Amino acid sequence: MANETQKVGTIHFPFPFTPYSIQEDFMAELYRVLEAGKIGIFESPTGTGKSLSLICGALSWLRDFEQKKREEEARLLETGTGPLHDEKDESLCLSSSCEGAAATPRPAGEPAWVTQFVQKKEERDLVDRLKAEQARRKQREERLQQLQHRARFKYAARRLRQEEEETEHLLRLSREMLETGPGAERPEQLESGEEELVLAEYESDEEKKAASGVDEDEDDLEEEHVTKIYYCSRTHSQLAQFVHEVKKSPFGKDVRLVSLGSRQNLCVNEDVKSLGSVQLINDRCVDMQRSRHEKKKGAEEERPKRRRQEKQAACPFYNHEQMGLLRDEALAEVKDIEQLLALGKEARACPYYGSRLAIPAAQLVVLPYQMLLHAATRQAAGIRLQEQVVIIDEAHNLIDTITGMHSVEVSGSQLCQAHSQLLQYMERYGKRLKAKNLMYLKQILYLLEKFVAVLGGNIKQNPNTQSLSQTGTELKTINDFLFQSQIDNINLFKVQRYCEKSMISRKLFGFTERYGAVLSSREQPKLAGFQQFLQSLQPRTTEAPADPADESQASAPRPASPLMHIEGFLAALTTANQDGRVILSRQGSLSQSTLKFLLLNPAVHFAQVVKECRAVVIAGGTMQPVSDFRQQLLACAGVEAERVVEFSCGHVIPPDNILPLVICSGISNQPLEFTFQKRELPQMIFQEPKSTHQVEQVLLAYSRCIQACGQERGGVTGALLLSVVGGKMSEGINFSDNLGRCVVMVGMPFPNIRSPELQEKMAYLDQTLPRAPGQAPPGKNLVENLCMKAVNQSIGRAIRHQKDFASIVLLDQRYARPPVLAKLPAWIRARVEVKATFGPAIAAVQKFHREKSASS
Repeated sequence: MANETQKVGTIHFPFPFTPYSIQEDFMAELYRVLEAGKIGIFESPTGTGKSLSLICGALSWLRDFEQKKREEEARLLETGTGPLHDEKDESLCLSSSCEGAAATPRPAGEPAWVTQFVQKKEERDLVDRLKAEQARRKQREERLQQLQHRARFKYAARRLRQEEEETEHLLRLSREMLETGPGAERPEQLESGEEELVLAEYESDEEKKAASGVDEDEDDLEEEHVTKIYYCSRTHSQLAQFVHEVKKSPFGKDVRLVSLGSRQNLCVNEDVKSLGSVQLINDRCVDMQRSRHEKKKGAEEERPKRRRQEKQAACPFYNHEQMGLLRDEALAEVKDIEQLLALGKEARACPYYGSRLAIPAAQLVVLPYQMLLHAATRQAAGIRLQEQVVIIDEAHNLIDTITGMHSVEVSGSQLCQAHSQLLQYMERYGKRLKAKNLMYLKQILYLLEKFVAVLGGNIKQNPNTQSLSQTGTELKTINDFLFQSQIDNINLFKVQRYCEKSMISRKLFGFTERYGAVLSSREQPKLAGFQQFLQSLQPRTTEAPADPADESQASAPRPASPLMHIEGFLAALTTANQDGRVILSRQGSLSQSTLKFLLLNPAVHFAQVVKECRAVVIAGGTMQPVSDFRQQLLACAGVEAERVVEFSCGHVIPPDNILPLVICSGISNQPLEFTFQKRELPQMIFQEPKSTHQVEQVLLAYSRCIQACGQERGGVTGALLLSVVGGKMSEGINFSDNLGRCVVMVGMPFPNIRSPELQEKMAYLDQTLPRAPGQAPPGKNLVENLCMKAVNQSIGRAIRHQKDFASIVLLDQRYARPPVLAKLPAWIRARVEVKATFGPAIAAVQKFHREKSASS
């Protein structure tokens, strides 16, 4: 369909077809939020074209912003001087390079000629920077125009691949000559390849900046970050769908877009990818890059006896020229992650690092919001948020996501195994380690011992057979936990920094991978008793929790070094005392007992995003109730109320295409109130599976049954799918048309009020947030909001497009209460009918479906 340009007010919005009126309103409000630098909470129900509205609204603003910037640059370059900011719009920063270039406040009483001189110099510096940036921009545009012809890229990639293979062949021959020659040296004490396991000298007071992953010869790849839009969603499938929408939009041929992903999604090195575990892939990749830099730095001192470790010392896909080509090709044409992956395999270039190199010049960066919301991951990916725009889509569970990302749980078995492995590592390499390394390793051993002791266990005994005298759950503030564990005298910030810089967990993993988790009893007689227990733990050692969006991780092998996971717990303990809690869960045995850090204030991690960004948009199909976002996320992050803008649009379906009912009583006139004590499950036909991989099978059987209804006489008349609220069926699955003609919500899905985590969260909110007049306490409001968010997500599964129709039955009299009704989406709330008795409700449902079936 031909593209059309819609004019809303004075703004032109290119659109692939004539938009709905609600889409025009959405785009106009989005434009205003981005222009004014606000924080927007946008709600647009599924089926209303939210993705296209986001694309066309945001990219229209970026188009106009860049045009204003070019006009102002041209004026400044023509005159040679001028104001550092547009007098009419002080929010317009000409370039990311002008950060810090605004006129420096001068001391009071300073002579006028001094002030004028400084101002003139700043203006001249700005003009020089603009000229340099224009030259870079012109060079980049010319390079991307050349890449429109794919043959150049394919030829260059093939040529580089051939050169690399020839180089590798010559290096292999050289290594063989050195190893078999008469002057070849042999290791005397350490086995070949074992040198890489030994910690390098650690100089905490003279640390250099962390290696950025880019060589000195790659400095030319570092460009100024143009003003861009970071679009985030929850899963890679949602991001891929968004990229396809961008391709179909009027901006699809011109926008410079890059898709980011994890190493697990973008790695093309089969040896690394075969490790399976996210943590192992990350660690092996980092090790290979570190080895590459160390090899380059000390190539002249390299001796033949260390040649065996080069097997994993450098990744063949990490090549400066090849990744530069991949970067340019990614920017020349819109590609999703699958296309980027295929391109990397063809060019033998790393898509993970190549996509990162494309970030500075990209106008639209598409990435999972876990990557943007985690500060360390954001920094490692090269993401800079200063004066940029962030759009977080599918943000209904944003608070839970941030909380989950920064909450860590470690078990007694992990603590004991980490202690045993680290102790063995020290005993084998202790004489080769410098004093500071030994000091920090002893501190880590001490921390592990105290963590086991606070659970009531003994680090020297098998955790599987240790029965604890005290059981139950205990909740502590961070400071109280540190005092009770007797580790308040240790600087955890320094320990965390040491773990990060020394990469001790990776060294320990290499050690355990080489020796099978425990050395022989002959070499380690004091630890022989642990051998059987450690081997039994081997399949169950930890890794980072599997992303629910990628179920392939569920069966991935787990890393042999639990210290990787424990480092996250140590980092969490550096959180401010008021923002987190530690939960001690003592079970029957030490191995099953856990220490869990619970983040109470997700705003501390979101504050940096809203502080640095020009504007932030939080969007979703169902955002009600929005009070959680305003209070827990934005107010606690220091965002002023006037900076927050709410927008909620109706649905594109006709109002009579839905029938929302609240049924208060059943056939026998008994009140319907499905509390936990009264609730009973009916007989099922289809049931939500326990295993994620069975979801497709159940949905297929359910769909086939419905399709067969119209083909059989007197046989099957329909299908019933019973699911748990918040389970595998409640989000992200499309029950359009006949797959979801009626949604019945049985009871109200309140969370477990007895949960220590929830109780502490409620207490925290009651102490932190003010109580509005006439409103429930913030803690109670949290419980109700969690319940209604789950309801809204579930009932939104049925209406998926403009011509769809469905009835929505809320089977519990508590839904009739005004505070509960107020938290339903506006397009549903306006049509709700409350039926006090069962008969009229069933009659209304029958009439609705009879009429809709006849008209469809």
